[in-house]
Amino acid sequence: MNIDELKNALTSAMRGEVTNAEGARREASRDTSLFERMPELVVYPKDANDVSAIVKEIGRARVAGAEVSLAARAAGTCMSGGPLTTSVVVSFTKHMNHIGEVVSLDSARDEIAGYAISEPGVFYSDFEKATMEKGLMLPSYPASREIAAMGGIVANDAGGERTLKYGKTEKYVEELDVVLSDGSQVTFKALTPSELEEKKKLETLEGNIYREMDSLLAENAKLIESHRPKVSKNSAGYALWSIRDRTFNLAKLICGSQGTLALWTKAKLALVKPKEHRAMLVIFLHDLAILPEIVKRVLPMNPESFESYDDHTFTLAVKLLPQMLMQMGLVKAARLGIDFIPEALMVATGGVPKLILMAEFAEDTIEEADAKAMKAKETLADLNLQMKIEKNEKESEKYWIVRRESFNLLRKNLHGLHTAPFIDDFVVPPACYAEFLPKLNALLAEYSSHFIYTVAGHIGDGNFHIIPLMDLSKEENRQVILDLAPKVYELVIAEGGTTTGEHNDGIIRTPYLPMLFGAEMVALFEKTKKIFDPLNIFNPGKKVGGTFTDIKRDMIKEAM
Repeated sequence: MNIDELKNALTSAMRGEVTNAEGARREASRDTSLFERMPELVVYPKDANDVSAIVKEIGRARVAGAEVSLAARAAGTCMSGGPLTTSVVVSFTKHMNHIGEVVSLDSARDEIAGYAISEPGVFYSDFEKATMEKGLMLPSYPASREIAAMGGIVANDAGGERTLKYGKTEKYVEELDVVLSDGSQVTFKALTPSELEEKKKLETLEGNIYREMDSLLAENAKLIESHRPKVSKNSAGYALWSIRDRTFNLAKLICGSQGTLALWTKAKLALVKPKEHRAMLVIFLHDLAILPEIVKRVLPMNPESFESYDDHTFTLAVKLLPQMLMQMGLVKAARLGIDFIPEALMVATGGVPKLILMAEFAEDTIEEADAKAMKAKETLADLNLQMKIEKNEKESEKYWIVRRESFNLLRKNLHGLHTAPFIDDFVVPPACYAEFLPKLNALLAEYSSHFIYTVAGHIGDGNFHIIPLMDLSKEENRQVILDLAPKVYELVIAEGGTTTGEHNDGIIRTPYLPMLFGAEMVALFEKTKKIFDPLNIFNPGKKVGGTFTDIKRDMIKEAM
């Protein structure tokens, strides 16, 4: 079957659109990673029935010998190459962008105060607007909250600034409507033991998945538990350790699987009621050696978030301040421009700290929030740190702008250099900072002639975002990506860390899964993939089967 025949078959099978237009294909060929893959077709399903029809057609073509597959795409903000394919892109934002009911619960349970229904094409900003009308929110939103969509948030098991207190997306995924690899539509949700046994009796792909996965988990329980990540955040591999809790819920496995096991079409997501007032303790850190002690003292104060960015990020953000403020309206830009005067003076006088730490405390009243920030400051008094308290969200806004917008700011404004996220999301235990960070900095220094870099991250849970800025038109720079990453990951794994806390494996990290988990666990990942997707229809080469050749071949090779 050639592409024209496949296009015709898909057009006949679904209500939505199918295109091989150059513009649509090119738009779908990139995300925010350092890769490019040009798809043959882009399809825009109108509903779950369309998704089912698409999967069935691809399955028929696959059985007939065609090398075709599907990759789901929402906003295209993935940093690992997750939605990229040379075959067929299933794009959700055009039609499957509806928010269902938002419900407040009469009594909160484990912080859960309600839930909302969402399709994958909904932008998070729209989702949050709808939930906040009832005083509720999904707290696992990523830093790209203004441009990300729910499809990727679930597919990558996103986390962000509030994950320290509230946890990642997986915690809030209660139910997922999915299309399986045979085109059947099922709902994955929490099952009691008796409900699980009933599912296992089904003579369908769904029934086989429950039988096989229950057996896999039972037979390999000790192996799986021994490889459960010891850090608080992980998006590497398949979360086999999360399926069995008090119940059996395969939605927890689909979350974070990057569309490799099934395509989700509707999600029931738990929500929390956020505290209304925040105060921030800002720490200007000039000596990284005392960072572990700072974190050790601040975390018991229960900050809602504990974020950081480094001197490179700080300096570049100040230099690019006009571009950053242009997007915010004249009045707001003028106010923030004035607020940034002290930071501009720091850059001008060479007094930029190594790290800016932001510990934010959320409470029901501003007085309570301020008191917590003050108490945290007092616990650090003997360390002789440069600190200040921002007593409300208006005062702390400028710090959040730099933290949240730094990646997009750099990506759009540094001409000749390309943001190259390849060591961008590892996690280490905070207790190891004193030994780990000097080793990391020394390693990065060895390659300093090939890139400049920024560091931002979730300092409270050890999740670092290192974004090198490189001229990818040079072969020697592209080779650095393959040379440096395993050295960084050796340091990370030696400390009991993981290669990705939020951004997932995709093209860039799938080949490192054996290094992180070992051959036995990777074999379980491969078996899981086979159970769900025996024809390898869904996003091949991600999570399972990705190679270093993929990285080298599909890397962008042009200067910005």
